[in-house]
Amino acid sequence: MLVRAADGIAMEPRVSGHALLEVRDLVLQYKTWEHLVTATWNVNFDVYAGDRFVLLGPSGCGKSSILKAVGGFLAPVSGAMKLDGRLITAPGPDRLMVFQEFEQLLPWKSVRDNVTFPMRVTRRFPAREIEQRADEVIEKVGLGRFVDAFPHTLSGGMKMRVAIARALAMEPAILLMDEPFAALDALTRRRMQEELLSLWQQTAFTMLFVTHSIEEAILVGSRVLVLSPHPGRVRAEFNAHQFTLADIEAPGFAALQRRIHDMLFQKPLAEQRS
Repeated sequence: MLVRAADGIAMEPRVSGHALLEVRDLVLQYKTWEHLVTATWNVNFDVYAGDRFVLLGPSGCGKSSILKAVGGFLAPVSGAMKLDGRLITAPGPDRLMVFQEFEQLLPWKSVRDNVTFPMRVTRRFPAREIEQRADEVIEKVGLGRFVDAFPHTLSGGMKMRVAIARALAMEPAILLMDEPFAALDALTRRRMQEELLSLWQQTAFTMLFVTHSIEEAILVGSRVLVLSPHPGRVRAEFNAHQFTLADIEAPGFAALQRRIHDMLFQKPLAEQRS
């Protein structure tokens, strides 16, 4: 059953209980050489512990800007963001980001050293535990045989797994992922989606994930927030937790895919509000 959002858009019922991440009336802007651009307008959503929460929308709708704001790298013009009840005002180890660029790894460090690096710098864990923690998470992402390898010897998908392992080793409250699979070929992308879901099954980490792909949003996400074209406003929120990779050909999956597609590409926002 659908409920009505504050702006009149039809939305799925939200999860009950205490929200880990609260985003309220978020307005984000950034400057170009000639203009002041409003990226988002009064965006509201909640992310709960264990959520695979996906931000979906066209280019320029502010998805990555929201991710940067949650990471503490972009200050809002108005509105507020709270993580576990604390106002977000700066970056912190409780929010770690995985980008789509593979070269975020340090090329002169091995896989193990790349994973241990943030733990050593932040001193968040006892020194005697760091390598053990790194090896455990590297094994989880399927790279146990490559702990001593250097980034230039790894494929794009393997580099992405190292980046995810490095973030998970820090045990962040929320993992921020900005189109992490966008640059991969179709087969590697599907494999990485499978591996991400497998990792989630093992550790149930909380994830805020950005994508342009409707299919990926439904596959990866347990909840999907659809944003309008620039400036990004909330159009609708959908539950997708019932779908798995085995359901990609199922009628229900295709129906949700069509519904989101129509919302994004066929009906103006004014019509959605009527």
